[in-house]
Amino acid sequence: MKNILLPTDFSQNSLNAIHYGMKLYANRYCEFYFLNAFQINMYTLDNMMVPEPGDNTYDTAKKHSDEGFVKLKAILNLQESNPKHSYRTISTFNYLLEAVRDTIAKKDIDLVIMGTKGLTSSEAKAFGSNTINIMEKIVECPVMAIPEQFDYSPPKQIVFPTNYKAHFKRKELKYLLEIAELHDSQIHVIHVERESKLSKKQENNKKLLESIFDGIDFENHTLPKDKVQKAIFSFIESRKCDMIVFVNKKHWFFGSILANPLVKELGYDATIPILELNDNS
Repeated sequence: MKNILLPTDFSQNSLNAIHYGMKLYANRYCEFYFLNAFQINMYTLDNMMVPEPGDNTYDTAKKHSDEGFVKLKAILNLQESNPKHSYRTISTFNYLLEAVRDTIAKKDIDLVIMGTKGLTSSEAKAFGSNTINIMEKIVECPVMAIPEQFDYSPPKQIVFPTNYKAHFKRKELKYLLEIAELHDSQIHVIHVERESKLSKKQENNKKLLESIFDGIDFENHTLPKDKVQKAIFSFIESRKCDMIVFVNKKHWFFGSILANPLVKELGYDATIPILELNDNS
């Protein structure tokens, strides 16, 4: 049984992410936790006085959250029917990040899947602020971000960028291996050339990665020296790839790829899911 957390603000984008997660793991036994972290106008969790059950403002906000789940369940009952899947709902007055962190700890969550934009997202950003915040701060489990209006397609072509400078561990790549096995995917290992040749350490890490991918369909690619973002997304576009996966090695890669405004910098909207794996060492 895989425990998957699906934060939702009941927007179409979050619903889209929910559908993606259910289809991605259609052949796995999963318990899906739908999480709505609601807020209350004029109150924050930093205040000395916060509303509690029985307070009119709290009860109104909680009722709105509960009604959202009723509608969500109705939609899922019509569109999603899988005997391998079960569902739980969590409604809480909290910041989203803290609610996600708390749920991961209490429910032994394996993976977080969320949309990149919510009800308040109107700017053309690569990722909504909530998604960026969670991908930056959550290291207890992998986080997957689903672009707005992304139509599900099995991840047959997966891009895995690396500079080979970090040591790989099988356990941190298990979700990538699992997805590849579930969907008979091909993994494209992308290295953007910066030096004329790899160092000995890089060569050893490359061999280690190849041993971890043994039994999986994968290809190595060395791209000409260029901006990392431009090279990777050009490859994604040319190969019509379905997913990009990376290991967040203490944020060295996150800073160079995800924190930059990709839409503005590349003129290329984030059109495929991104799975962030974490180095918990």
